[in-house]
Amino acid sequence: MNTEAPHAERDRPARPSGADERSRSARSTAGPEEPEPEPEEGAPPARRGWRRAADWWRGLGLWQETLVLAGVCFTLLCLVNAFLVQPFLIPSGSMENTLKIGDRVLVDKLAYRFGGRPQRGDVIVFDGTGSFVQDPPPRNPVTHLAQRLGGLLGLARPDGTDYIKRVIGVGGDRVTCCDAQGRILVNGHPVDEDFRYPGDAPSQVPFDIVVPPGRLWVMGDHRAASRDSRDHLGDPGGGTVPVDKVIGRADWIVWPLGRLRTLHRPAGYAAVPAPAAGGAHG
Repeated sequence: MNTEAPHAERDRPARPSGADERSRSARSTAGPEEPEPEPEEGAPPARRGWRRAADWWRGLGLWQETLVLAGVCFTLLCLVNAFLVQPFLIPSGSMENTLKIGDRVLVDKLAYRFGGRPQRGDVIVFDGTGSFVQDPPPRNPVTHLAQRLGGLLGLARPDGTDYIKRVIGVGGDRVTCCDAQGRILVNGHPVDEDFRYPGDAPSQVPFDIVVPPGRLWVMGDHRAASRDSRDHLGDPGGGTVPVDKVIGRADWIVWPLGRLRTLHRPAGYAAVPAPAAGGAHG
């Protein structure tokens, strides 16, 4: 006969809280994924905004993501072209041999934004409205918008009022053609125009003009094929271009790759003296 009383089952010790939490965590991991908690009511607005943007982006399909990215890239490109640099397609031979038809140049739009002024010898792009073009013809708004967008990207011919020329004289300069040797004089100093198209005379049209303050006298490098300040002597402004119509300075040829180079200011202008006070005609 077994005289030992059966052992009474002892109370099991309470499970530590940490273990219970780990057990629940394991069950949670094994089970279906729970939704992420919403941002707290007191979360900063920026955090809530980023969260909503991330949720919106995750909900897009592949083609939608592609369209959004393309739109963002296009917008950034347009902003850069509108305010920093813009490609410009050369539409004619008026600047040969410096620039050839089909070349694409990058125009620095900041060159004259912060106190800088166009200098003699600079190649500039400008809006000729009011100087080279007195009465712009009416244009179809849709066609004009498409042309402007194409121009911003350097894929289309520039607007009909945009020109690219070289600065020959700035405000106060007296520009004369020509001396006994057939050279253009700026403030009485003959300029060595080694950039001019081979075989071209400096000008077949004689002129003697004092450039008004805030304006520019501009000419093409291919003088025989360029319609420039000489062709507008009888127009308001006497063929000169307002400085505030300058879009920017052409600094680089970027296409075709075989013509990739930087455009420098010709050394022939370095010795031109400052204009005489008053700048009166002689």
